[in-house]
Amino acid sequence: MSPAPPPALDLRGTPCPLNFIRTKLALEQVAPGALLQVDLDAGEPQQLVTEGLETAGHGVTWAPHPEQEGAVRLLICRHVG
Repeated sequence: MSPAPPPALDLRGTPCPLNFIRTKLALEQVAPGALLQVDLDAGEPQQLVTEGLETAGHGVTWAPHPEQEGAVRLLICRHVG
């Protein structure tokens, strides 16, 4: 039996800084060390959200969105501690 997929948040089309605020609120709902998947527009939204999360100590990896050109999918590991 495979593990359940992480909770997902689709923030494509959401302006800055609202996308960062919504990501932080969603991240508070997952356990420390757990993952959250967030879909964002590429470019400035990706850069600002990633930098803000990394500054707060969270782990962030990203890949091009599998279904939409010009979007990215972040996988965020909530900071432990």
